[in-house]
Amino acid sequence: MVRAGLNTERLARAGAELADEVGFEQVTVSALARRFDVKVASLYSHVRNSHDLKTRIALIALQELADRAADALAGRSGKDALTALANVYRDYAREHPGRYASTQYRLDPETAVASAGVRHSQMTRALLRGYDLTEPDQTHAIRLLGSVFHGYVSLETSGGFSHSDPDSDVSWARTLDALDALLRNWPEEKK
Repeated sequence: MVRAGLNTERLARAGAELADEVGFEQVTVSALARRFDVKVASLYSHVRNSHDLKTRIALIALQELADRAADALAGRSGKDALTALANVYRDYAREHPGRYASTQYRLDPETAVASAGVRHSQMTRALLRGYDLTEPDQTHAIRLLGSVFHGYVSLETSGGFSHSDPDSDVSWARTLDALDALLRNWPEEKK
């Protein structure tokens, strides 16, 4: 019998908490069952398998990040908006390392299109309009920003910058200065 109070949403939220505690890759239906002290089989009426659970965690994280980004970007443009968006990703990764890792989980196309990931792209496009970028350069810039944000945050959270000076906060600020300068002086496409 399923323990009273367990439902898909509660399990997904507990999975997100577990991801922050033990790492996203370690989250399984079995680990979640241990957390609730129930048999694994009792969870299968709520989540199909570990892939389904991880997808739900990713959707929670994408939504939380999009909500934070929308709040941070409101009324901002240019470098102020760029810095606000970048800091949302960095702060979220520090506060919720497992959830942040889940945002990189590969979603099937139908799920991805229905997720808050679309909002992330829309907000980044809105930010880039402040730099007068149009297509296809907006797409190139979105990919660049995502790569820099994720790459920096991943290296930083894994301790990659802890062994040398200057402090990673100084490098982060300089990285954002460099991105702002690049976006203001975006190179023309070579024909």
